[in-house]
Amino acid sequence: MAPTRGILDTSVTQSADAAIPAARESGSSPETATPAANGRAARRFSYDIAIVGLGYVGLPTALAFHAAGHRVLGVDVDPSRVEDIRSGAADLGSHDLRRLAAALSSHTFSMAASADRLAEAATVIICVPTPVTEDRAPDLTAIRGACDTVVRTAVAGQTLILTSTTYVGSTRELLGQPLVERGLHPGRDLFVAFSPERIDPGNERHSHEDVPRVVGGLTGTCTERAAMALAGYVRELHVVSSAECAEFTKLHENTFRAVNIAYVNEMSVAARALNLDITEVIGAAATKPFGFMPFTPGPGVGGHCIPCDPHYLLWQLRAADYRLPLIEQAMTAIEERPLQVVERIRGALAEADKTLAGADVLIVGVAYKPDVQDVRESSALVIIETLLAAGAHVRYVDPYVPRLALRDGTVLYSVDNPADGHTDLVLLHTHHSDSTLDWLPQTSLLLNATYRHITTAPHQSLV
Repeated sequence: MAPTRGILDTSVTQSADAAIPAARESGSSPETATPAANGRAARRFSYDIAIVGLGYVGLPTALAFHAAGHRVLGVDVDPSRVEDIRSGAADLGSHDLRRLAAALSSHTFSMAASADRLAEAATVIICVPTPVTEDRAPDLTAIRGACDTVVRTAVAGQTLILTSTTYVGSTRELLGQPLVERGLHPGRDLFVAFSPERIDPGNERHSHEDVPRVVGGLTGTCTERAAMALAGYVRELHVVSSAECAEFTKLHENTFRAVNIAYVNEMSVAARALNLDITEVIGAAATKPFGFMPFTPGPGVGGHCIPCDPHYLLWQLRAADYRLPLIEQAMTAIEERPLQVVERIRGALAEADKTLAGADVLIVGVAYKPDVQDVRESSALVIIETLLAAGAHVRYVDPYVPRLALRDGTVLYSVDNPADGHTDLVLLHTHHSDSTLDWLPQTSLLLNATYRHITTAPHQSLV
């Protein structure tokens, strides 16, 4: 069956219950039956879903499937990660923490640090990190390892879905071709597709079920089976013509954000040069009901997506002798943004007849975004390292990050009483929603890199 373009209403895919049925009541059959593949007898599976990688994407996805009534197996090669989840210590929002508590007390949710049981699941979803190296080339270690494992353990009748953001053609190259070499043909013996993750850590305004999923398979039948699987928890699916289209969709989404963030950061510099408040300007522009989308400047871009994903596109196109100068310039600007913040700190101190060398600087918040523990690619790392190299004395406070390891091996610890001791300048880098700032010293210089007004700090200055 050829893939159907456009929105796929999950109400017409409830036949997916044949492949991923709701969890059965106690006392009924403990296994899941999937339709026959290539004329073989239908296979019985013990799990409806197996999630490979229980990080910021995999664990919430596993919990969403389980909350929808499916039997879920979570696999992560890091035993300490599995133990953290079992102890309830995972970095999750309150909604997912409640789901985790329910899952841990259920016989329909299991976890393992070994991939030996993947063959017991009707659908296997790969959710592993896709970072970049120090020279901004894709680091494919985790995704290649996960795909190799899934190919090695794959059995007829399974549906395999890659969700990790990566280069166009990766699903076909890392899953489809190796499966054929094993004698398992996608679309005939089993089913392979790509469906990019769309999770915003720390943001509970959008439930996992309400965020539409894009899906495209290696064949039309692959697309259909993957859509059936994902319809097991998500309310809306958008089916595209191929896995490659779905892969490019994710790269387009995050590259769009990267370019616009670089742009608004540059506009904040222009506004300050003209003695204007960029937040007021953005608010005014956002009243236009068409043709404008508000982005907010900040101290830099961190996390697992925006600083990394566009480099997968640039890397692939560069290898084919294509250049994307606008995107290249935007990514360079994103990398340079934390250094601009340091120069703003230097300038603010100079205006107060102080030098950066020997200055006491307090960083408020070091996570890459509010309400998460994640410091991957956080601009705070570059800012702190650069300040220390310039001879500044740096402290930080972040209740979400009690310990911070810098890239050179230096380890810092969040201070318990940030108001104690002398502080020449405070940089508000990340403001967690449950953190109070009424302790901020009124006598210190305050640079607000969040671009949000802080009522307890009337003398703040925007970066």
